[in-house]
Amino acid sequence: MGSVEGGWSAHPDAIDDRTDLPPVEPGRAVGLGAICDLRPQRPDDTNSQGFSVSEFVTLEDGRRVILHNDRGFTIGWRSTDDPRTDTAPVGETRDSITQNVLNTVLPDDEDDTEDHPWSWLADLGRARGLSVTAQDLRGLPYEVVLTDKVTQWLAPA
Repeated sequence: MGSVEGGWSAHPDAIDDRTDLPPVEPGRAVGLGAICDLRPQRPDDTNSQGFSVSEFVTLEDGRRVILHNDRGFTIGWRSTDDPRTDTAPVGETRDSITQNVLNTVLPDDEDDTEDHPWSWLADLGRARGLSVTAQDLRGLPYEVVLTDKVTQWLAPA
């Protein structure tokens, strides 16, 4: 997995299959967002939980078209927390996970002039068959979606 232009790079555990994302039926883009899901726990690492992050565009007919799924982050916790509870460490909330997702999709490079990789996302959208520009995407509402697995992981035991 290589780096992406403009300071963005794939998470080491990411699944990089952008080239395998097929074209879709065209539609008008009305939203943009990110989906956060749990990664399988590594048997050799019981003190952390990995998350995958995919960005998508929402079309007028309600379809979500994945633009990429090559991002992610990991949350570690103290060794005194019980990793066998299959729940989030104390202090992790829906808001903290949402902020981690936003941090993951934003530029890493302080010299970057864009607050989000609009041009790159538009290129990915066009590769999927959508007629979108960076300017189109810049004006759309952005939502963060946590999967049921993440929500259950966050739920107190």
